[in-house]
Amino acid sequence: MVIVVVDGYNIIGAWEELERLKEKDISQARDRLIELMAEYQAYSGYRVIIVFDAYYVRGISSKLKELKVEIIYTKEKETADECIEKLVRKLKNIKTQVYVATSDYAEQRTIFGQGALRKSARELYIDLKDIERQINENIESHQYQKPQSKIELDEELLEKFEKMRRGEI
Repeated sequence: MVIVVVDGYNIIGAWEELERLKEKDISQARDRLIELMAEYQAYSGYRVIIVFDAYYVRGISSKLKELKVEIIYTKEKETADECIEKLVRKLKNIKTQVYVATSDYAEQRTIFGQGALRKSARELYIDLKDIERQINENIESHQYQKPQSKIELDEELLEKFEKMRRGEI
């Protein structure tokens, strides 16, 4: 199993679209990141956990599941980095490969020491764009495929049936 733990505010600060949303409304940026990670999870099959620290959202820690993505808001005095480190220790085992998506160099070094791999904000963005491109290619290829008929008919008969279907005959 592959798990991708995302440092939410780090990624928001690193991606241009999310940074612009953050300037208007931080909750819009969070929601957009969750949507993007839901697509990423659905296409890749990886388990995705997004961690937001309490810097922007005050209160007790909480865990949510939105669009099948796990979302963790840390306790008020706990940073996302601390929470991510705990998660990596808890999740990392022989059967599970954990990636941490962050561009925080200090955090990357810490998670390396725990056996997790890093995925920079840029790498995650490239992965997401690749997935979007693959989805678009799949859609285009399906649009141009003729539906398979269960019976073989010659072209002339197919044209007559098509005209009947359209009410031209």
